[in-house]
Amino acid sequence: MTETIVVGVSDAPVAERVMDWAMARAAELSQRVQLVSVVGGAVGTLGEGGPLAEATAAARSFLEKHAQQHAERGIEVGLRVEVGNPIERLVALSEGAALLVIGSDYQGGPSPSVRGFHGVRITAGAKCPVVVVPDFDLAERTGIVVGVDGSESSESALRFAAAEADRRREPLTAVSVWTPLTAPGYGLVSYAQSYLDTMQTDTEEILAIALAGLSTDYPDLTIIPVVERGYPSRVIDDLAAAASLCVVGSHGRGAIRRFLLGSISQEVLGHPATATAVIR
Repeated sequence: MTETIVVGVSDAPVAERVMDWAMARAAELSQRVQLVSVVGGAVGTLGEGGPLAEATAAARSFLEKHAQQHAERGIEVGLRVEVGNPIERLVALSEGAALLVIGSDYQGGPSPSVRGFHGVRITAGAKCPVVVVPDFDLAERTGIVVGVDGSESSESALRFAAAEADRRREPLTAVSVWTPLTAPGYGLVSYAQSYLDTMQTDTEEILAIALAGLSTDYPDLTIIPVVERGYPSRVIDDLAAAASLCVVGSHGRGAIRRFLLGSISQEVLGHPATATAVIR
């Protein structure tokens, strides 16, 4: 894996936040940044030569202006203008990258991102970890939240989150959520307390197993284990509301492989409570 952060840059308002997030991380880790804009639309249409050249030149000028704004950071910045489908081009450029950073138009509140499916499709196809930055201020936030369910991708998410928390010297909240059995009409039936107790205990064991050894690897890391009954994306959102970063796996336990991205990670990306990393 290279030490290059690929950053998808559009003319959306969130672009400034996306670049600020990526540049700050690159400065901390001495990584290279590649700013990428994609010229899309009716590519291949007769007579597009002039407009395409103009659009490409405008996109490069746009990237140059933003790169200059971060020149004082001393980061190596590359500029790239691609032509084609933005989702396909960013997925292709994620091959071999250390991280892909993109933006979301989500600005908080109950309504999900209007263009959230683009982020989901990019995240689903990316070959490296993806960070999605929402369009609201994340300053003064601290702490990293990671979802843990015992799946292979959640193990990768936990390793990523622990390394980030240790590097930033921020606490790590590791959350496992259990949801009682549901079926039409079954919600009217009272759950046996033994069943609820077993679900809680089993989930606590899953989390304890996942966290075993982290204190040895990161002796100075503050780890806060949380086990709650509820729906995973809602619990994760609540905990991440004051965090600087949320980390989830791309597929949860029992995910059907034909789906490109697990349902929980899709829901979290639909209304990201903070900058959100999706890890394979």
